[in-house]
Amino acid sequence: MELRVDGKRALVTGASSGFGRHFAMTLAKAGADVALAARRVDRLESLANEIHDATGQRAHPVALDLADTGSIAVCAETTAEALGGIDILVNNAGTVVTKPSLKQTEADWDAVLDVNLKGAFFMAQATAKVMAEDAQGGAIVNISSLLAERVSKTEISYCVSKAGLSHMTRALAYEWAKHGIRVNAIAPGYVETDLNREFLSSEMGKTMMKALPIRRFGTPGDLDGALMYLVSAASSWTTGTVLTVDGGHGLVTP
Repeated sequence: MELRVDGKRALVTGASSGFGRHFAMTLAKAGADVALAARRVDRLESLANEIHDATGQRAHPVALDLADTGSIAVCAETTAEALGGIDILVNNAGTVVTKPSLKQTEADWDAVLDVNLKGAFFMAQATAKVMAEDAQGGAIVNISSLLAERVSKTEISYCVSKAGLSHMTRALAYEWAKHGIRVNAIAPGYVETDLNREFLSSEMGKTMMKALPIRRFGTPGDLDGALMYLVSAASSWTTGTVLTVDGGHGLVTP
């Protein structure tokens, strides 16, 4: 079965950079119109033009602050109006505070959990309401992490938020199946982006890479197969799954 989403309408959060930017282009190349959501609207406008020029698909920038539930509601409403509905949500936006747990503050904790878990839930909820009202079903893909199952010494709030996100994926899949809404997640390992490229190329990063069964870090393109499977008709009987794409990192003892 071909992994296409022709005629579908997709919303991608955190689309101004990293995974989100890549996912938006991937979906457009596969035939979807896309809403690009993030705080940096100036970057989204440039990406919208790039996507349209490259694919001919509609690309609509939408302002979104995932830590603000009011902004989330407006984002879902604006997207539905601009695209005529929502068939796919890639719940990608996230943040991290890297600091030893004994030094984490309440503000640090809230900054991560409010976006990665609370914000992700209300984004999924707002989108699911649109999907349920249209009665056409839909596909939600949450972007979790290898650290939902493993741990990091300096990213306690991130690990907890992603563990919650993975379990939230299962709970929502169970509840929303009656609406024809499938909810799944991708749990990437270490994928090279602008945010971590310097660390991954450091001596510590090189040491980490040597422990991977597949001896390299990932690229955003390594996630395309998982994404397209979960948003397309190929996964019509798949829901509540957290699909790990990590080069075998999860097989290695922490």
